[in-house]
Amino acid sequence: MSKSFERYQKRKLISSYFSVVLSIALVLFLLGCLGLLVINTNKLANHFKEQVAMTVFLKDNAKEIEINQLQKSLAMADYTKSATFVSKDEAAEAHSKEIGENFLEFLGYNPLQNSIDVHLNAAYVATDSIAKIAEDLSSKVYVSDVAYDKPLIGMLNENVKRLSFWILIASGVFTLIAVLLINSSIRLSVYSKRFIIKTMQMVGATKRFIRRPFIWNSIKLGMVGALVAMAAMGGILFYINSIMPQLQLLSDPIIIVLLFVGIFIIGVIITWISTYIATQRFLNLRTDDLYY
Repeated sequence: MSKSFERYQKRKLISSYFSVVLSIALVLFLLGCLGLLVINTNKLANHFKEQVAMTVFLKDNAKEIEINQLQKSLAMADYTKSATFVSKDEAAEAHSKEIGENFLEFLGYNPLQNSIDVHLNAAYVATDSIAKIAEDLSSKVYVSDVAYDKPLIGMLNENVKRLSFWILIASGVFTLIAVLLINSSIRLSVYSKRFIIKTMQMVGATKRFIRRPFIWNSIKLGMVGALVAMAAMGGILFYINSIMPQLQLLSDPIIIVLLFVGIFIIGVIITWISTYIATQRFLNLRTDDLYY
């Protein structure tokens, strides 16, 4: 009978520990993912900004040497990420594929122009910066026109600012929720041992002596939960990086390591503080209040 009861108690204890570790791991995992999002918000924004193209249309009488010089100067410019020459024949072929028919047969000639597609560095994808670049390029005698999607650029920058603001708000709110959830799990774990705490106190054990094993045990659970969360975060990070290498999520390993260390420390600190508060509460309760 006693062995059966001991096995029951052991299973109950393991189940309790598993629940606490799982709760801590899930909360820290979500908090870590949000941290990764905050860290990489700028990279994501830059990635989308650099997809915006500015097209420099060239006059038909532009000389080949002028086109080559312009392309080289654009490629070397600080604001340029890439500059690609597109001939009028290539543009016609691409347009025919897009509309599903050969419009050259209908028109009898090619109305398109030679052009250079310029993708700008993210720092220059702003309304004022692009307007200045377009003005400088338009002043060249062999440039017919410079086209870019001005409304799209304004909307993109506005959405990036709005997204960054709400991510910061969500980070603060979620951090608070994480603390409350982990604190709740730890309190439930300590609550199940409230009679043991009071018994030790009644036989003369000091509060510090009683708290120590509870705090140390919770810290170990916090460490395990943090390691599980970090492993899951690492898997997610490598998976996203494998399918979207252009985001370069692993380009700054020091920041990633600091985030992982931060998650580990948060797991330890929250469990330590929560256990201290929970044990202190039951230490200060009267015996009769333990039943409520």
